[in-house]
Amino acid sequence: MANIIFMGTPEFAVPALQAIHAEFGVQTVVTAPDKPRGRGQSVTPSAVKQAAMDLGITDILQPASLKDPNFAAEIASRDPDVMCVIAFRILPNAVYSLARKGTFNVHASLLPRFRGAAPINHAIMAGEQITGVTSFLLNDVVDTGTILLQRQLPIPDGMTAGELYTALMPLAAECAVATCAGLLAGTLRPQPQNDDLATPAPKVFRETSALDWTNNRSSVRNFIHGLSPSPCAWTIWNGEILKIYRASYIDGNGAPGTWQIRDGVLRAACADGLLSIDELQLPGKRRMAAADVMRGYRGQTEGSFQ
Repeated sequence: MANIIFMGTPEFAVPALQAIHAEFGVQTVVTAPDKPRGRGQSVTPSAVKQAAMDLGITDILQPASLKDPNFAAEIASRDPDVMCVIAFRILPNAVYSLARKGTFNVHASLLPRFRGAAPINHAIMAGEQITGVTSFLLNDVVDTGTILLQRQLPIPDGMTAGELYTALMPLAAECAVATCAGLLAGTLRPQPQNDDLATPAPKVFRETSALDWTNNRSSVRNFIHGLSPSPCAWTIWNGEILKIYRASYIDGNGAPGTWQIRDGVLRAACADGLLSIDELQLPGKRRMAAADVMRGYRGQTEGSFQ
């Protein structure tokens, strides 16, 4: 029986853990320490830890530091054949080199495109029509290891980052199972990445999510969808922060950065035309369809974003 260690933390990694465990059996799961979550700040396990417990996996490690020699010793004592890493932290060489057949990561892009912490966001923001997942062998430089397998997925027009996240989860699971099988059988032929084609995908933050209405409307729409639902694109409307989750094209023109309400639709002007704001959130309110907000709106009907 293969000896497989699985490392991951968020919901994105859960289908892969479930699929690998069903196919091969997972001996050990490594995930982040429990931490306070939600409004009540109750100490809660990660999604991967909860899934591991639901699967009956009892050997769960939650190291505070991946560079702690004791952690490397813990992994070495388990004598892994393969280690699968999905949506986890950066492993040191002293850890990832311990797997006899190899340690691989499943990354949510078609590498070398979108190396970094937020490949799903950046694929949407860049207006990509196709993305996917890539399994690759870990090395000392993040997301640059030799490619093992890739799986593609089209991005439908108007898809948000949250929707793409969900769509990629089963694809990542399938890729992870196929990569484990290939490494165990010795049938995979790692291929080097072409660094000339690499693009970055750094983590996205609220501070860098303000909308620039002077861009063309396709870029603005991609920016909105690429940051939806988190950290969410925003602008200042009527003196308040307006979060925008979804937008669509609508006929008309206006000075970039201006807005107008016509026929119950909040219209935002970009460099080359208008966008309809379709889903939004005001301070202290829940996320809502813009049409529902506009029905109760009694303020001015045009102005400028700040």
